[in-house]
Amino acid sequence: MSLRHVCEVCGAEEVLTPDEAYQAGWGYPPRQGEFGVISPRVCSGCPSTATVWWALTCDGYTEEMLSDRQREVVARIRAEPASLIMERP
Repeated sequence: MSLRHVCEVCGAEEVLTPDEAYQAGWGYPPRQGEFGVISPRVCSGCPSTATVWWALTCDGYTEEMLSDRQREVVARIRAEPASLIMERP
């Protein structure tokens, strides 16, 4: 199964299997975290300190304090895994 991986920090996108993503350093379910649960969704080059998860758990943000872009990330995470499933081109 191929999944769309979108870094919530830099916006990088790749279509990879879970094993390929894990080997490439992506922080994404199912190898890291759980589908539908707010946690960092980042590529290997970006820090978790710039994620929605960090804003909510460490910086004390409420959902109302999130930017529109951050709210889009939350919506995508809540819709997982359906929001990520893709066929390879």
